[in-house]
Amino acid sequence: MAKEVKLSQDDFYAARVFFNAALPLLKVIAENEPKYSQKFQGKSFVFQVSAKCDQVEGGVMGTHFVVEDGKWTTYIGKVHEAPDVEFAFPDLKKFIIFFAGKGMPLPKIKGLTKLGILVPVLMTLLRMAGLLQATEIPKKPEDQEMLVRLYFYLLVTAMSQLNKAGHPAFKAVTEHSPDRCYALKVSGYPELQSYIRMKQGNTKAGRGEYPRCKPFLTMIFDTPEHALGILMSKEDMMDFMMKNYLIVDGAPEFAGVIGDLMFKVAYYALGQYLDAEKAAK
Repeated sequence: MAKEVKLSQDDFYAARVFFNAALPLLKVIAENEPKYSQKFQGKSFVFQVSAKCDQVEGGVMGTHFVVEDGKWTTYIGKVHEAPDVEFAFPDLKKFIIFFAGKGMPLPKIKGLTKLGILVPVLMTLLRMAGLLQATEIPKKPEDQEMLVRLYFYLLVTAMSQLNKAGHPAFKAVTEHSPDRCYALKVSGYPELQSYIRMKQGNTKAGRGEYPRCKPFLTMIFDTPEHALGILMSKEDMMDFMMKNYLIVDGAPEFAGVIGDLMFKVAYYALGQYLDAEKAAK
């Protein structure tokens, strides 16, 4: 009989961040970086990442992608019964440790004989992990742009997902919020934009420019490199604002509120809560 894995509420919050916000970023790289997109041209398959979890219906959590002639469709939080290639973790804790970069508990890989699919998928996953787990700002401008894009998409999606999961820090902000939009952008880079809309406890994340009206608050960076200086906690936000590297447009008194929620996302996405659990033992 398999040993029961004890899971905390924080584990489920982290799993939601990885399955519903981080893993979907694989599509961004697979479709937007030619080095990787060309490897999927003409190919059709289903790829899935899953983890066993007795506490959920069906006993498995997962997210899968359906690729048709190189075009990716993401099924967030959905488990496919017969994927062509799958990274299947034996338990949720090992899945979290792996994607948080806190260890290397390898999954069972299904589809080892389908190298034409497995190899490019693995290369794309490694590219995504290499960017998101970087501790220093990339030197190449194209890498800086892609990393900002991933961060912007991850942050707003994870904030919305944690709110939907009932996380108290997020519910405290959204529960009585009027209809407001908070946005991130890099000036002069149309693809480097994302937003989250809040209204009376509900949230919706989006990529690109908010289409309805001017956001309640927009954090505008002047360059991708300076955006990463803040996103990677390398620089001081007040100093950047004084130098006009960062402009807070709209309601600057709420910048701290959104900043706190971003740090809470990092608490799970970077596995900081795992460090806290370990220190508490």
